[in-house]
Parts: sequence; structure tokens; C-alpha cells
Amino acid sequence: MSKQVPRVDTLFLHEVGDDYLAVVTRGGERVFQAVLKLKETAAGPRPGKFGVKAESGRDPRDPSEFVDLARRASRIRISEQTSRSGRAELREMLEGYQLEATVVRTCRYCASHGRYSPITSETAIKTDREEICPDCALVELDRELAHHGGLTSAAQDRLEELLLQVQDLERLKNLLKGRLDPDLTKFDEIGATVEDVDPVRVDSLDLHPELKELVEDRFETLLPVQSLSVRNGLLDGDDQLVVSATATGKTLVGELAGIDRVLRGKGKVLFLVPLVALANQKHEDFLDTYGELAEVTIRVGASRVRDDGTRFDPTADVIVGTYEGIDHALRTGRDLGDIGTVVIDEVHTLQAEERGHRLDGLIARLKEYCEARSRARESYAGAQWIYLSATVGNPEWLARRLEARLIEFEERPVPIERHVTFVDGMEKPRVANKLVRREFDRESSKGYRGQTIIFTNSRRRCHEISRRLEYDAAPYHAGLDYRRRKKVERMFGDGDIAAVVTTAALAAGVDFPASQVIFDSLAMGIEWLTVQEFHQMLGRAGRPDYHDRGVVYLLVEPDCSYHASMEGTEDEVAFRLLKDEMEDVHTVYDESAAVEEVLANVTVGGKRAKAITDRMIGEVPTKHAIGKLLEYGFIDGFSPTPLGRAVTTHFLSPEEAFVILDGIRKGKEVDGIVADIQLRDDD
Repeated sequence: MSKQVPRVDTLFLHEVGDDYLAVVTRGGERVFQAVLKLKETAAGPRPGKFGVKAESGRDPRDPSEFVDLARRASRIRISEQTSRSGRAELREMLEGYQLEATVVRTCRYCASHGRYSPITSETAIKTDREEICPDCALVELDRELAHHGGLTSAAQDRLEELLLQVQDLERLKNLLKGRLDPDLTKFDEIGATVEDVDPVRVDSLDLHPELKELVEDRFETLLPVQSLSVRNGLLDGDDQLVVSATATGKTLVGELAGIDRVLRGKGKVLFLVPLVALANQKHEDFLDTYGELAEVTIRVGASRVRDDGTRFDPTADVIVGTYEGIDHALRTGRDLGDIGTVVIDEVHTLQAEERGHRLDGLIARLKEYCEARSRARESYAGAQWIYLSATVGNPEWLARRLEARLIEFEERPVPIERHVTFVDGMEKPRVANKLVRREFDRESSKGYRGQTIIFTNSRRRCHEISRRLEYDAAPYHAGLDYRRRKKVERMFGDGDIAAVVTTAALAAGVDFPASQVIFDSLAMGIEWLTVQEFHQMLGRAGRPDYHDRGVVYLLVEPDCSYHASMEGTEDEVAFRLLKDEMEDVHTVYDESAAVEEVLANVTVGGKRAKAITDRMIGEVPTKHAIGKLLEYGFIDGFSPTPLGRAVTTHFLSPEEAFVILDGIRKGKEVDGIVADIQLRDDD
């Protein structure tokens, strides 16, 4: 600084020990900083020492230069953090030169580093019983995050966004330590939406008299999605793809069409689902509701006898089954009789990597079965097809491919709050316990206590978490026997347990009327959840007849993945799932899937195998698949060889078939062959 003192915008004064820090700014930028020491004179306090800070230390200047500097300043500001006596001393000194100063709130962290950062109630961030500027608060947050392991940019952006939103650094620190603060953990809320649909009265429906009487005893009017379906040809036999949120009444659409056609002699109803647990529940629901009107049976897997002793009856009016159960019947040439209605629940399974191609093939083969039977029997008019899903990203395209009318209903019966909290993996059960306890202690306006579904990624983890919950809870997964699963379902339905801990694989499974969903993991096995799977799972939170709202918590471990093959970390995946659009439903075929489905089509359709394959929604490389089938010795012309028939009836991929053959040739025990298959799958 020269003797000719330049014009400055702001002179900022801040107490540091017995001295004062003077910061000079121009155009918002710091020009220099200096140290001022006052001395007492007969006229009052006056500048005693004045030195400009430089890299080599302090450059002493004549104290009169401070006075010139103050006179050239457009404004003089004194930090509010300066002591009361210090503020009084500075003001008295300035008044001696007929200068005025204003006391302002500033960031102490900035002031101590020679920066002038005024703060207001709109910008101040609380910390350690004082307030600092946003920039310093973000630096402090970064230091705190360094103690909690690495966070991805998505997670860090979220925390920085929260800091600026709530303006309280201590609350963010407590959140990172596992303290549940709903205002901070809340990511967003999916509001309840209502579509204006005039309800159809049950007494106006053209149903078989026995079915109509039964339905009239249950309710007077249909729900909106049911009304839309009826108005668009449900009872006229039109094929439909019904896309609507969980708990909006989709299932009744399939039941009305199917049971009505059964009673009118138009053929049986197949109600097909992806999981054994769901098939068991639907079977019981059909027995309870329609057991006096129709014979009901169940078909799961290749077994003729369910694990509770129930035998499969192919002549029954209602067959509830898994996709593979009915497909096995087709592949083994079973006569399923006249089929009047096919209901495919959870039709978005078409996009599943492991099972999508099997559902695609099943639909095509079942359509071929119905059409072949119709060609052979003039009295049989074929089947009506009803496809149900809560989550489809491309419903119009899928409806066209399935040759069905789209019935789309976007109402959400209750709002859902979505929360994200960052938790170390070891701490997740403790946090889940707090959430379960809090929810079960709350009662809805409809008189129901809050209950929780906890989704995790392994059966072992189900048991581990359920043991660590204080309130009564139970594990629930496909590894439990039938009776135990039914006991858990009954206890949850009666409100006797606060939570079930289940695997992500059962996300589309049994109907637990939960108010809260907790994601202990965002993986299914060693694969991250898709957006579609995530929405399917969170949609189970909040039921209109039970709850006022649904709550979803994602317990996210920063910088975590569950297997070396997984791309990204759990915090990255969390925000992708929360923000991304639903994936489109497409079935993708690799060579193995194409060979498996074309072999099944040859087994079921013979010379019509190509026609069956052509109606599948995925693009199947048919010629290549047939070439491989001939090379492998799985087909001979338009018929499967004995080896090919064994492969297709056991749903084996070509690779699995060759592992088994190799094991047999080498004289391996069964356990060894199974281990070889498992190793191949792991690889």
C-alpha cells in the first residue's frame, strides 16, 4: 500500500485478542488485511500501531494511514463477534474522526482468516452455538464426512443441499451419527392422487347371477381401475393390460372376468404369478372367496403335490399357479382343458434378466395351446387375456406387443414419504429397530398400528435382523416351509407382529398390509435393484383401508457394494433409484435364453415352433438358436430328442445341461454335480 491510499468499498474490523484485524475489500475481493492496535490518549482511543500483513510477516505503517483508509472507505463495518467493549472502543475512535460504523453479523471463521463475510438469517448456518457462512459450513461438513468414509458425489450433494436447507451443521453431524431426524432424512413425498372416475355400480354389471350376488354382498360399487376396465370391454372378453399402483384393486379385474367365464361355461381360469408364496396366498384367496362357486387348485413348479399336501387337479375350474408350474405342464404335454381366461399377474417380470424370457415364452406357448384347441374344437372360443402390473415404464408399447387394450390408472391412494439416511452396515439393524418401534407405536386414524416390511438381500440377513428387533418380528423367505410362512402371514395380518424381514426376491409376493417399508439393502442377491423393482417394493407402504400415509426408509451405507461384480456403490444407487424414470419392459435374449425358449417351442408346438417364437415380444435369434439345438443334439427335425426333452422339462440352460452330462460321464456324485452348477453360476 502506498502513501496515496486507494478508494475502497468496505473496511471491516474484527477483534483478535488485544488487537483488531482490518480487512479492506474492493468489488467483493479482499485487497489486503492489516493489524490495528489502539492506544489511549487524552482525546480518547486512537490508532497506535498499524501494520499490513505480508508473506514475510507484518509491514509496519504510520498509524495515520489507517485514518486515511477509513476516510476513503464507502462503508465501515464492525464484526458482531467483537466484544461489547471492543465495539465501543472502535466506535469512539472512529467518531473522533467524524466517521460512522455499522455492527454486522459476520462469519467468525472467515473473520479469523481475514475474510469479510456478512451473514443474515437467510444465509447463516448454526454450529457450536454460533453462526457461520455457508462456505465455511460446507468446509466443516467435508471434514465431518472424511471421518465417515468416502461418499459419492450424489450423496455429498444431497447432504450439502440439506445443510443449506436446514442451516444447522450440528443436525447434519447427528444425522451422520445415526440419529433419525425426519426433517433431514426426508427426500420427498409422493402425494396421493385422485382420478375422477365415475364408479360402476355392481348391480349394473352383466355378471353370472351367482357371481353377481356374491360381489354385491361385498360392495356396492367398483373401484376406479375396476370401473375403467369394465367400461373398456372386460366383460365382453377383450384382452387388457391393466397398469395401476399397488392396492388399487387390479386383482379383482382378473377375478371378475375369469369366474364369470367359468360360470358361463366358457372355460377355466388360469391365474399365474411369479412366486410360490404368492401362488399359495392367491390359492387361499380364491378358495375363501369363490370356493362355493368353482373348484380351485394350485400348480407350482413340476410338483403334483404342494408342500401342504394339496394335489394339483388339472380339471379344476380355477388353476392358480406359478409361471414355471404351468409352463412345465405345457412342456410335458399335459391337457389343461378349455381355458377361458388367463390372468398374468406381475407381467413386468418380462424384463427380468433370469426369468423374463421364460414368461415371454410361456405366454406365446399358452396362446398356441388355446388357439390349437380352438381350431380342434368348434365349441371352444379361446381365452381372454388379462395382464396386471403396478410398474411398467412403457405401457403403450407393451399393450401393443401383447395385443391388449391398455387400462392405465395413475391414482395413488395414500401419500408416501421417502427418506434416506446414511448408516454403517453394522448399525443398520439398530436404526431399523428404532424405525420399527416408532411405527408400531403409532396408530392410524383408521385404528391400525403401523407395521413394517424390511427388505434385505439374503435369507441369513432376514434372520439376523429379525432377532435384533425389540418388538415381535419374523423372517419371511422362500426357504421357510409352507406352514411357517402361513403362520407369519396370519400373525402380520392380525397385527400380532410389528415387522417382517424378507428378501427383495419376494417384493412382488405376499400381500402384507404394511405402513412402512425399510430397505436394509438396495440389492437383490448380488445385483442392484432396478428402478422398477424399487418402485414395486416401496409401493407396498401404505394401504388406503388401513393407513393415512406410507413411509419408506433407505438405509444407505456409503461407499458400499455387496459383491466385486457390482458396479457403483449403495449411495450412488440410492439416488439413481429415487430420481430415475421407470425402465421400459423389454425381454432381451442372449444365446442361452434363445436356445432354451426355442427348444420349449419345438417341444410344445412341433412344426409351429417358428410361429410361436414369432409372437414373443423379445427379438429371438431363431435361426441361430435352431442351429445350436441341432449342434447340441437337442432336436431332431421338429421334435426334441430324449436329451432335449429332459433339458426342457427341467428348465435347464444348455450350459447347465452340459455340466450335468459331463458329471455323469465322469461318474460324479449328485452333490458334486450340483456344486459344479453352482460354481458355474457364480462365475
